[in-house]
This record gives sequence, structure tokens and C-alpha cells, in this order.
Amino acid sequence: MRTLSKDNADGTARHLVAVGRALDAEDFDRALAHAQAAAKRAGRVAGVRETLGVVHYRRGEWSKALGEFRTARRLSGQDHLLPLIADTERGLGRPERALELGAGPEVRRLPAAEQIEMAIVVSGARLDMGQTAAAVQSLRELVLAGKSTSAWAARLRYAYAAALEADGQDDEAQRWYAIAAELDETGDTDARERLGYEEEPEVVDLLEGEETDDEQGQGGVDGRREATGEGPGASA
Repeated sequence: MRTLSKDNADGTARHLVAVGRALDAEDFDRALAHAQAAAKRAGRVAGVRETLGVVHYRRGEWSKALGEFRTARRLSGQDHLLPLIADTERGLGRPERALELGAGPEVRRLPAAEQIEMAIVVSGARLDMGQTAAAVQSLRELVLAGKSTSAWAARLRYAYAAALEADGQDDEAQRWYAIAAELDETGDTDARERLGYEEEPEVVDLLEGEETDDEQGQGGVDGRREATGEGPGASA
């Protein structure tokens, strides 16, 4: 944003911050309004167009997202958006195009995290095409070789579990969902929900049907404790 005047840069930056907060709150209408305002101020800034593309992507507006991602890539001259572009092609019902992008020479020059994101997209494209065994195979070596401490570790293992599940390997899929859930400290996946880890514990009232001392004339305050979520079975 160095090409902008100070006032314009400050105003654009405020809109971009607001976009991030709105996306965190899943307020996609507000995110779009701020992203469009930023683009109106700084439409030739790659990061601004990328942000607008991300908002459209989160809203499932695939054609608009693709247009913004392509524009941002052209303005920046960088390839880091290729995984998102490929996944947007999937959203448009063109998994074959996603596979073509995943096999491009630019992918090999991407940082490790973005190569992993592309591999996840490619596996998803294989699933879109009914190629479940290929979807599993495309991730197996990465999963077995990848470090569990990497930022993308949970997402990769979750994608691998999803491919295994689609391929009918249910027991193995459940094992990898559990591994993904253990690694996912920031809620990037719904692995815990899939495994039922987030279900509310069943509260059994051991005093139901029995009269307490209070009910026998020592006041009107119920002596039973309400469920607090503490103790065995509470969700983390």
C-alpha cells in the first residue's frame, strides 16, 4: 500500500482490519461491505483484491472469487494463491482444472505450507471425480512424512481421513480423524465433532423422585447442583 497516500492507506487498512474481524465472526455481509470499500479505495493493490477474493470464497461466490484471485495474482506476480484458485475451480464444478493447476510447475516453487494446501485441494478434486483410491494415494506419503508440529498438520490428516472414509476404509478413517482432532488446537477442522467429542454430557439426576430435606419443610431452595460441565465427560 506504499503507492497510496497516507490518508488513503490508513482508511484502506482500517477496512481490511474490519474484514478480518467480520470473517472471524462469520458476518459475511459486513466482511463484503468492508472488502468492497477497500477495493474502491485501492483497487490496484494486490492484497486488497486478494482480501475481496477471500470474502467471496467464504461466501461460496466462486466466479467472483476466481476473478479477484486472478487479478491479485496478476498484480503481485506471485503464485501463493494457486491453491485457492484451484479450490475455486472445484467450487465451479471443474475438478479437472484443479488437477491441472496442481500439476503445474509453479506449485513446486511454492513454500511447503502452500504445497500442502494444494495437495489437499488435489485430493478433494479426486474425490469430486469419484477417484477415491487416488485421493488417498495423493496424500499418503505427505501424511506419513509430515511433522505433527507443522501448522497444517491437522488439516492434512483430516483431508487424509476424509479420503479414506470416501474410499470405504472406515476404521482407518476414524483413526486419522482422531489424530487430526488431537492436533487441531485452533478448530481448523470439525474432526472433534465428527468423533462426537463436542456432544453435551448427559446429566443424570440421582435425586429425581426423592424428597430432599428442603422439600420436607426446611425452605424453598432446591439443594441439587446444576450441571457445570466440570468433571468426567465435560467437553474440553
